[in-house]
Amino acid sequence: MRVLPWSEAAGPGHHGRRGWRLLVVLGLGMTASGCVSVEAPAPNLDVPAGYRQASRTPDAALPRSEWWRGFRSPELDRLVEGSRTGNLDIAAAVARIRQADAVAEINGAALLPTLDGGANASRSRSAALGSGARPRGRNNYSLSLSASYQLDFWGKNQAALDAALASARASRFDRDTVELTAVASTATTYFDLLAAQDRLRIARENVANASRVLGVIQRRLDAGTATALDVAEQQSLVAQQKASIPPLEQEVAQDQATLAVLVGRAPAHLTVAGGSMDRLSSPRVTPGLPSALLAQRPDIRSAEASLAAAHADVVAARAAFFPSIQLTGQAGVESLALKSLFEPSSTFYSIAAGLTQPIFDGGTLQGQFKQAKGVEAENLANYRKAVVSAFADVEKALVAVRQLGRQEALQRDVVKSARTAYQLSEQQLNEGTVDITTVLNNQTTLFQAQNTLVEVKLSRLQALVALFQALGGGWDKPPAAPAAPLPVPVPVPVLVLSPAERS
Repeated sequence: MRVLPWSEAAGPGHHGRRGWRLLVVLGLGMTASGCVSVEAPAPNLDVPAGYRQASRTPDAALPRSEWWRGFRSPELDRLVEGSRTGNLDIAAAVARIRQADAVAEINGAALLPTLDGGANASRSRSAALGSGARPRGRNNYSLSLSASYQLDFWGKNQAALDAALASARASRFDRDTVELTAVASTATTYFDLLAAQDRLRIARENVANASRVLGVIQRRLDAGTATALDVAEQQSLVAQQKASIPPLEQEVAQDQATLAVLVGRAPAHLTVAGGSMDRLSSPRVTPGLPSALLAQRPDIRSAEASLAAAHADVVAARAAFFPSIQLTGQAGVESLALKSLFEPSSTFYSIAAGLTQPIFDGGTLQGQFKQAKGVEAENLANYRKAVVSAFADVEKALVAVRQLGRQEALQRDVVKSARTAYQLSEQQLNEGTVDITTVLNNQTTLFQAQNTLVEVKLSRLQALVALFQALGGGWDKPPAAPAAPLPVPVPVPVLVLSPAERS
């Protein structure tokens, strides 16, 4: 560090006045417009005018904040509230917010002066060097106050603070993303549980139905109107239905354990009754304008904040090329006797101003600057991808909800027809007017149709959850306007110096 040619460690005088004038000049320099100007890349987002798969309705039925209540399941409501308060991923995200806030506080401290106080008391004894001389003891007492401040003339420290604040902002949006994911996972897992219970109920009914038909065939065998092959085929069908029950019971238990993890509890301490998907309602939701999605989805807001943090890092890396100016000062009292410590003659002070200019560092600063620009370009690409992915998520969820709704209605007709055919074939089997093969085929068709209907119901409910998640959760309050685009064309950030710097 090159220290400016002034330093004073005595009382006020000509040099002291000159030092104070120097500090005043440097202080005025702090207010000058010396910040490095680094233009930021523009996102150039591809925002469509509307969703291709959205229904053409004049008003949009936007999801409310507690969108899961639209399914009208009190148990689901309790589980979701439990995940919002007890989910450990959310707790970890909150801890990351505290960490980010602490980093911002640390970076903000560089914009303020540091002040340290010191107190010292010592006793020393010198050796006797001559013949007959006696060693002498000496006391020393001092109190001091020292201050240090780095002028942020080029905005490096401010840029570091801006980057930390943007990162802290991103951590808050990350927490919202984690919460939305936890809520969606809770709803999806609960629907998985209901679907497994529905399939389990159907499997047990099918076992009862197939066993009843087996009894009819057995009686016909006794009467000589059926064969042992007919009995064996029906026994095989009964065994197949019985074999499908243990995996479904396992799935029910595993879904319950997964729900316990989502709400942050041990599986032994959580009881989920479940029920049937037929008891659920289907909330209606149609998205609004696509541009509002940019201000609603927390992952987009997080990517936007991360891009802002990366740009601030570029500004800080650019400012590192310029000189740093450090002001230091110290004042206090010092005396050999404690009683005279606070006398005017015991006071001392020193003031210094230093300037450090990087000259040769082997390319370290240039490499750091290039690295910061590379990180900014990466975050820009991530931001664009988050936006494009968000629009794609909404489109995929919309088409899934619509098509699965149609498929469910058609599959209900399939189940209805298959049940009618099975009931008629069973009736005719009792009357002896139909062959066993027809009954077997109708049974198999009905069982498969029922399972398919359950799967379609589950897929439609999951698509609804995916739509809510794609829209960023509830929209009870109008979403905040998206941040203004960074006003510079891409692809490469351009470095621009202010007129003062060019001069």
